[in-house]
Amino acid sequence: MTVESAPSGPAGVDEPQPLTKVSGRYIFWMMAANFGVSMAFIVPIAFSLAVRIDELAPGREEVLGYVTGTAQAVFLILSPLVGVWSDRTRSRFGRRRPLMLAGAVLGLAALVAIAVAPTLLLVGAAWILAMLGWATVSQLILSMQADRIPEEQRGRISGFTGLTGQIAPILGVGVTSLVSGSTFLVFVLPGLIGAALLAGFLVAGKEPDSRSLPAPAPVSARSLLSSYVFDPRKHPDFGWNWLGRLTFFMGLYFNTTFSTFFYAQRLDLPVREVAGTVALIGVIGVLAAAAGALGGGYLSDKLRRRRLFALIGSLFFVVGAVVEAFAYSFPMLLIGSVLMQLAIAFFSAVDQAIVLAVLPSREEAGRYIAVVQFAHKLPSAIAPLLAPFIIAIGASGGEKNYTLLYLTGAVLALIGGLIVFTRIKSVR
Repeated sequence: MTVESAPSGPAGVDEPQPLTKVSGRYIFWMMAANFGVSMAFIVPIAFSLAVRIDELAPGREEVLGYVTGTAQAVFLILSPLVGVWSDRTRSRFGRRRPLMLAGAVLGLAALVAIAVAPTLLLVGAAWILAMLGWATVSQLILSMQADRIPEEQRGRISGFTGLTGQIAPILGVGVTSLVSGSTFLVFVLPGLIGAALLAGFLVAGKEPDSRSLPAPAPVSARSLLSSYVFDPRKHPDFGWNWLGRLTFFMGLYFNTTFSTFFYAQRLDLPVREVAGTVALIGVIGVLAAAAGALGGGYLSDKLRRRRLFALIGSLFFVVGAVVEAFAYSFPMLLIGSVLMQLAIAFFSAVDQAIVLAVLPSREEAGRYIAVVQFAHKLPSAIAPLLAPFIIAIGASGGEKNYTLLYLTGAVLALIGGLIVFTRIKSVR
């Protein structure tokens, strides 16, 4: 698989124009938007969809995997096209903002549709549209980071991105637990919060007029197909980071997609009553997520060491996953969850800084960020489809084998961290 553009510069990154530091105001609104968007489409994955599916098909928890996995697969197919489209957009509002607005409108409308859909088929179809809308916005926020953020700010801003992405669904589940009696509000309220915060960024975080950029070459079938691939021989560090990221997130999604059903089984509670427990565990874990995201980002900037901290993050994840795998009480579930939240935030912050450092071309940031998202979205599509088979191994009396699922996730996360630590050469 070959990409025609070759890297330039010592790190293999094409940066024709030096990037200058962005202001605190810009960072604030970008992080507010990331927080809102994360709340809008991760809260349904973490809680709301499980409640809706349990309403329409009680006891059919495997349906959650099919619905979320299918939606992730659809977005996975379309995300490179979104990236190429945004790279080629020429407007007075910039390259990214027009598609961000369109994605938010689509995502919010689809959440409304899920709340009122009378059948599982319609819920699944609406979730595909919701995922397409909100995940597009999330992807474009990362593309804007590649457009605007210089190397000396990447670790900290990646940390802030990881932190807001971590705490948004946690606080979102807490908010929805207050209105859990209303299926409509459970879906729509996080979406409204996400849309409002994104609107603030679209207004305050102005993007340069892109009409003066060189006109893009005509689109061909070959150029569209090439947007899905890259040549790992030309960009080995980008390739190794992609593989390590994919493996780590495969482990993560094995251990998070079914968390609502997992807690319900281990605590012997009805699914709907788990909301408060999930929210409480999440809120307590906010401090751990903050320490992981900000600490990992700050230390990696300060010490100029990225790979070591990625490995440390994967090790924290392993410990947390093992604790949860054998936990049958609230205190042990809490300890395992806090460790995993620390690990996810730690790894994500540092690895995102590595991504921006090894990106093959900043001029095609939208395209390459979409390729990076493959390493995130493939696991989120595949893991929910494979997990039902894993939890069925050795299951008896209605008890699913979540122990095996969580241990599998731990092994994959460790392998991902080791790949990043041992194989990437251009980043310390």
